[in-house]
Amino acid sequence: MDEKETTITLIGTKLAKVGNEFIFKGGAKDCEACKLNKTCLSLNIGSKYKVVNIRTGGKHDCFIHESGVNAVEVIESPILVAVESRKAMKGSKIVNDISCSFSDCENYSLCLPEGIRKGEKFTIIDVKEDISDSCRKGYSLKVVEVKR
Repeated sequence: MDEKETTITLIGTKLAKVGNEFIFKGGAKDCEACKLNKTCLSLNIGSKYKVVNIRTGGKHDCFIHESGVNAVEVIESPILVAVESRKAMKGSKIVNDISCSFSDCENYSLCLPEGIRKGEKFTIIDVKEDISDSCRKGYSLKVVEVKR
């Protein structure tokens, strides 16, 4: 794992265990007054993260977590997303540009995954399966694993 891929953040001491995964939902109102909030709130809202290392230095007081927070190193978990088949090449850079109004579609969560904004840029790290036969808009799609 490349050190550049990790991010240092603060999470509740009860959650600060290597291997723990969480989805960052953003800060609470009480976070605004905290002098450490920039460290806690530097993650992408809606993204899933995995704790890969616990930093030394002890715990810090927190307005939200009664047992305090610990500094940890996290990596953003890869995201599965549907892209047009012609764009599904490992290593290529893509822009999330799929739009769909069929929220009841079985592929909707792949076409518009939580935590991804339209126009956001990603790198394809792996190409998974073909889902073109089930797209209600008629797109030829593949599922790919991407990272920011």
